[in-house]
Amino acid sequence: MSAERRPRGDVKPTRLSPADLLLLGLTPLRTRPMRAVLSALGISIGIATLVVVTGIPASSRAALMEEFAALGTNLLRAEAATGTDDEPASLPPESVAMVDRIGPTGDVSAVANTHAVVRRSDRVPDSETSGLTVLAAKLNLLQTLNGRVRAGVFLNETTERFPTVVLGDVAATRLGITAPDAQVRINDTWFTVIGILAPLPLAPEVERSALVGWESAKGLGFDERPTVLYLRADEPAIDDVRAVLPQTIHPQQPAQVRVSRPSDALTAKRLTENTFSALMLGLAGVALLVGGIGVANTMVISVLERKREIGLRRALGAHRGQVRTQFLTESVVLCLLGGVAGVLLGLTGTAGYAYAHNWPAVIPVEMVLAGLGAAVVTGVVAGVYPAVRASRLTPTEALAAP
Repeated sequence: MSAERRPRGDVKPTRLSPADLLLLGLTPLRTRPMRAVLSALGISIGIATLVVVTGIPASSRAALMEEFAALGTNLLRAEAATGTDDEPASLPPESVAMVDRIGPTGDVSAVANTHAVVRRSDRVPDSETSGLTVLAAKLNLLQTLNGRVRAGVFLNETTERFPTVVLGDVAATRLGITAPDAQVRINDTWFTVIGILAPLPLAPEVERSALVGWESAKGLGFDERPTVLYLRADEPAIDDVRAVLPQTIHPQQPAQVRVSRPSDALTAKRLTENTFSALMLGLAGVALLVGGIGVANTMVISVLERKREIGLRRALGAHRGQVRTQFLTESVVLCLLGGVAGVLLGLTGTAGYAYAHNWPAVIPVEMVLAGLGAAVVTGVVAGVYPAVRASRLTPTEALAAP
């Protein structure tokens, strides 16, 4: 008795397992590694750019928050707005004591422009000031600014009476002084450098100054009228303190007092720098587009070069869906590998840039996932047309190809 034969229509095509699809997707890497690497390079550059332009601003923002935590965002700066030809811009001598009476106010300090000239030696002409100013400083200035001395010491009750000077970070660099005990010439008097300050981002004018004691400044023609006040206020009341400062400092002419919050200027500066991220994100999109076109081109050429392989697989029973899936998988695998390489490159670039600037390295996880997702989407889009084209080849047409 002959065995029953199953109707031909009941024969089901063999399904490819995920492992088989992955092996097929890795075929171009094994057979044409250089072409695969060059095709994935475009994707890698796009994803790396995407990670870098989001990671660097995030690292910068984290560094800014740490900087604010150290310096404080509750610092206010009040200065004389304008002066006259006969009288330079200045504040009343009693303004420091008057501001200190405001309830929510903490530390209050002041500096005053002595209009003196600081030079490295008496051989330097008076006209060459190097853009530096000589400021008379209150003894609590460093405490109010949350600053620190990089080398030496700050002014105290003893040294402020003698010809001693503390240089800001920029002033020391311009004068060519790297350590205390050096001598500088202020007007016609030699002053001994007793300290050099660390950078003060919230008070750049102090960085560019030579600081002398309030008492010793009198020998330079100082009239004891401050030009800039620095004060700390309780964070919840800072807007209220800012509003009453002009009337408190100069009751007769409050319009002559200009009040600012240095941390706002620093924040605006950093935000301005971060606007370039939008441009870089656009470049990342262009790089992804170019990379996707490169992958699509590679897959189209792969279809043309592998017609015989396609025909043989069709003749052995592979249906159109399997051929489509094969080429689509190859495209996705190619882009995914490029995406992984791009993410690693972007992470390395971000970490290196942050390390070079002494920033904490911050990597937005969502952008890493978005980069990998963009690589997969690019692979799907780039592989659709070549996959459809390959599936439409008949076994006869493919095997007859030269």
